Amino acid sequence: MNFHQLTCQMIAGAMFVGLFSCPPGASADVYELRTYTTNEGKLDNLNARFRDHTVQLFTKHGMASVGYWVPTDGPKSENTLIYVLKHKDRDAAKASWKAFLADPEWKTVAKESQKDGRILAKAPDSVFMNATDYSPAFANKGKAGDAVFELRSYRCNEDKLSNLDARFRDHTIRIFNRHGLQSVAYWHPDDEPGSKDTLIYIVRHDSRDAAKSSWKSFGSDEDWKKVAKESQKDGRFLRERPESIYMKATDYSAIQ
Repeated sequence: MNFHQLTCQMIAGAMFVGLFSCPPGASADVYELRTYTTNEGKLDNLNARFRDHTVQLFTKHGMASVGYWVPTDGPKSENTLIYVLKHKDRDAAKASWKAFLADPEWKTVAKESQKDGRILAKAPDSVFMNATDYSPAFANKGKAGDAVFELRSYRCNEDKLSNLDARFRDHTIRIFNRHGLQSVAYWHPDDEPGSKDTLIYIVRHDSRDAAKSSWKSFGSDEDWKKVAKESQKDGRFLRERPESIYMKATDYSAIQ
């Protein structure tokens, strides 16, 4: 690791403090899940721009970096960056993005970084989110070479999101802990229809093999089987299978 990368990690670590430590209801913080898809061969250029410039400019304009990840599987491993920012509220997010895009330093960086071709294949995807009242204070363990993160999205049948939340709050996270699934954060989209039917969360695994083992033991847990059955006496919670994306933290991510 060179000096610049070390400095970036020190900055990222400092920004990480307090990102998940506020008690429920303490603030109106809003999180933003962003997904960037690059043109062929441009993911390294995008990561270099974030590492060397973008993260620092985010901080300059009041946007706190939570974490940055690249998917591990398929085409997305070669063209996708996923990250989460924290804003004071939606108005602050709007003001921060406006100031960021108008920043002369950003304009110079964006232009010079794309001399050999546009980096992004399309406009970024953005989902504003609110932390659930059971989202934990994640204990960041620092760099671990084999660690993987899993971004999961659950979409519920009508009026079942509160039931799913209750199950996570009262049972699921406790059982996750038993089987080595480390909860990072849990969110609901801020806008409809996702605010009424979607749960988005991230868990950390010590390795991909550990993830496979943890999910297998979780699914076989008698406590979980009982909870899953009893909680759905009045109807199934999910309208479709959960979406899962395995990811590796970038070297400039606060969360490792």
